Amino acid sequence: MDQYTEEYRYGKTKIDRSAIPYVTIVLIAINIIIFVIMELAGSTEDSMFLYTHGAMYWPAVVEDGEWYRVFTHMFVHTGPEHLLNNMFLLGILGYQMERQYGEIKYLITYFFCGIVGAGVSAYVEMCQGEAIISIGASGAIFGLLGAFIVMILKRGTNIETVSAPQLLILLLLIIFGNMQEGVDWVAHLGGALMGLLMALVFYHPQRSDTFHI
Repeated sequence: MDQYTEEYRYGKTKIDRSAIPYVTIVLIAINIIIFVIMELAGSTEDSMFLYTHGAMYWPAVVEDGEWYRVFTHMFVHTGPEHLLNNMFLLGILGYQMERQYGEIKYLITYFFCGIVGAGVSAYVEMCQGEAIISIGASGAIFGLLGAFIVMILKRGTNIETVSAPQLLILLLLIIFGNMQEGVDWVAHLGGALMGLLMALVFYHPQRSDTFHI
């Protein structure tokens, strides 16, 4: 047993507490709690309700100085399907990122990619003369996916039978396959590209690194 691993044995059962993704669990729990509270207070499918509860809206940020929205929008979701889709992806990617990337760099990447994704989306909207309410953790989650691709390339190891090129193709299909109205694919793309760049700088694999899915 080393200083990072605490094991408990019950017959043949071994529990490695270092493998529990505490940060990811907390992030998912916060998102779910906020969604439940908002649903009890109103409707998460009402645009004005979302706006008053922290959705991203660039005129409010730039003109009214409500900069908190670049952060709070990541915890606001519309409807249970939106929430479940994002939390499912966060659970899968977050588990690996937390183990391989480290909790601090993982959190920095998550939030920074979410903020940058929202910023890129807002800039495109301003250039097009549009102003659209944007919500959800998708930009941050796509940032994790972008970082994950770089991690596999640097590590030189597939995740089970999944390779970095396959993940890259999946990323592009998800982004460009969701360019319909109502999906902020620009934020997804901005978050993913920022995740790629951050992993190029932050991730330095060790020989003992392994991936599990």
